Amino acid sequence: MSSVPPPEQSPPEQSPPGQAPPERIPRQIWVLVLAAFAIAIGFGIIAPVLPMYAASFSVSITATTVVVSSFAAFRLLWAQPAGAIVTRIGERPTYMTGVLVVAASSAATAFAQDYWQLLVFRSLGGIGSVMFTVSAMGLLVRLAPPTIRGRVSALYGSMFLMGSIVGPAIGGLLGQFGMRVPFLVYAGTLLVAALFIGAMLEVPPRAVRSDGSSAPVMTLKEAWSDKAYRSVLGSGFANGWSNFGVRIALVPLFAAVVISPEPWIAGAVLALFAIGNASVLPLSSRVADTVGRRPIIIGGLLVNGAFTAALGLSTTTWVLLGLSLLAGAGAGLMNPGQQAAVADIIGNDRSAGQVLSTFQMVQDVGAILGPVIAGVVADAVGYPAAFAVTGAIVMGAAVPWFTTRETLERATIAPRIPRFRRPFRQG
Repeated sequence: MSSVPPPEQSPPEQSPPGQAPPERIPRQIWVLVLAAFAIAIGFGIIAPVLPMYAASFSVSITATTVVVSSFAAFRLLWAQPAGAIVTRIGERPTYMTGVLVVAASSAATAFAQDYWQLLVFRSLGGIGSVMFTVSAMGLLVRLAPPTIRGRVSALYGSMFLMGSIVGPAIGGLLGQFGMRVPFLVYAGTLLVAALFIGAMLEVPPRAVRSDGSSAPVMTLKEAWSDKAYRSVLGSGFANGWSNFGVRIALVPLFAAVVISPEPWIAGAVLALFAIGNASVLPLSSRVADTVGRRPIIIGGLLVNGAFTAALGLSTTTWVLLGLSLLAGAGAGLMNPGQQAAVADIIGNDRSAGQVLSTFQMVQDVGAILGPVIAGVVADAVGYPAAFAVTGAIVMGAAVPWFTTRETLERATIAPRIPRFRRPFRQG
């Protein structure tokens, strides 16, 4: 005798065969995303102006790139202390303190009277920068469900990219009123971000085990024993060298010296990189969360490295813009998988301040060495050689990933990949 089950026993929504329903992004992550957008707009505003502001003090190309690298140098020096601060006082206070430190540094930079003042004021901002970067990474690791880590990483990164698209265009226009103005505007956007985090971000307590104990802290030694972590450090170093260092310090100078001195061109080149980056994030995040982190990291490194190397061969504005767009697409392929792999290695229930800060450190080492070494090569040999070296380093970072394990659990991704079967043949 058949009976109809009561309505409450039926699932409210049927997912497509072979697929699990998508998880929702937690509210706290949306708060971090909006704050990231405000910070990124400000950083984008000063990006096309900073190298030219440094050059206005009549210094060499190498000295100009040192200003960019000094910010990363102080981030490097304070990376491990920042990880310890996060563990001691928590992510939210560390985040707000770091943002306010960078705001003060940016305001002081606007009033620098000579090159050395500019170097000191800009360098001190690196202390605050690494504080809010490491704390934000820790929050994303804790709050993002494993099955959507790629999507969360892409969303967070896309806000920085949107700011990087809007910011350079605004910075180029503000630069017409004086090179100091963008730094004051940047300080203002940072204050807005700090106030927003203070008012809106609620951080839940860390999860505990069934017996009431907390999961042990992941040590750097434990993470280093995992080849996936060593591989992600290598790709992080290359990403810092190319996309956080050379792109910010050398590309605007190359555009101004080789292509055209018009300020808008440098801003457009940086904006096109960000557009290329953002355009592939939906694809790369989906692949990272279904197929796996490793394939998209390898592809991104190869694409980004190849087109970065080709930048130095640009002879016209349109060629430079097109190559920057494609190099940005390579970075957009790589970054969601890379960030998700770090979160996979740590897990949601463990604290890993030193592991996160070390990952940040190697990116900053790349961002420090990249502009300086590329600047020396450009001074001695020329821009094409400088970009060729950068591209080779990025593509070389893909090699370890070919023999690295996939960090996304098979049990997690199997239900999310559609299964295609042969048509059922009756009779």
